[in-house]
Amino acid sequence: MTSLRARALAGEKLLGALLRMPSEELVEMLAVAEFDFVLIDCEHGPADITALRNHIALAAVHGVPVIVRVGENDRGQILRVLDQGAEGILAPHLDTVADAAALVDASLYPPVGTRGFATYSRAGRFGEVDPGDHLEWYLENTLVLGMIESPDGVRNVGDIVATPRLDGILVGPADLAASTGPDDQPVPEAIAAVHAELARAGSLRMDIVGTRAAAEASFAGGADLVIYNLASSLMRHLRDLASPER
Repeated sequence: MTSLRARALAGEKLLGALLRMPSEELVEMLAVAEFDFVLIDCEHGPADITALRNHIALAAVHGVPVIVRVGENDRGQILRVLDQGAEGILAPHLDTVADAAALVDASLYPPVGTRGFATYSRAGRFGEVDPGDHLEWYLENTLVLGMIESPDGVRNVGDIVATPRLDGILVGPADLAASTGPDDQPVPEAIAAVHAELARAGSLRMDIVGTRAAAEASFAGGADLVIYNLASSLMRHLRDLASPER
C-alpha cells in the first residue's frame, strides 16, 4: 500500500479528521466513510499510549493511516507513537529552525535523525520485518509535519520550511490569534504569508476546517491535506439536531 507521505508528495489531495481519544468507534466510522487518514490529538487530548495503540491498530484493520499530534518537544512520545505504527507526526509550536530540526531528528532513524531503532514493536511486525527494510521504509515514508502558531514562527517560516526532511506545515489559527499582539502582523495576513512561503518552497500545506465548504475552499486555495476539527463539526451538528421546531 502506498504511504500517506508518498500520496501527498505525488499531489493527491487528502482529507482527514482530527479527533481525541477515546474514539475507537469514530476512527472506524471515518474509515467506513472513506476518509484518507485520521489525525489523533495527543497534545490537547489524552495521550495514553495503550489507548493510542488500540486506535492505530483499528485504523490499520481498515487500511487507514494515522498521524498523531504529539506534545511539544516530546521526543519520547514521538518514538512510542511511531513504534506503534503511526505513519506521521504533527508537532506543535515550531517557532525557530532549531525547533524544526529537533522535530526531524526525533522522528527519523539514522543517518537522518536519531530516533531509537527497534523492529520488535508493532511497526516492525514484532521483529518479523527485515531490519534493513524497516529502516528504509520509515526513512522514506514517515510524514513529518509541524505547526506554526506564533508571530515568531511566522517571521521564521522561510528558515523553518527549508529544514531538510520537514514535509509541511499546519498553521494553528487559535494559538496564532491568542499570541498575536497589536504590533504583530494581523492573523489573516500572517496565515497568507505562511501559505505563500509553503507554495514557494514546495512544502506540503495542511489546513484545519470545520465545514465541507471550508474544506473545498482550502483545497482550491492550495492545501494538500485538510482535516476537519471533528469536535467542532460534531457539536455544530448536534446543536442543529437538538433544535427542531416543537
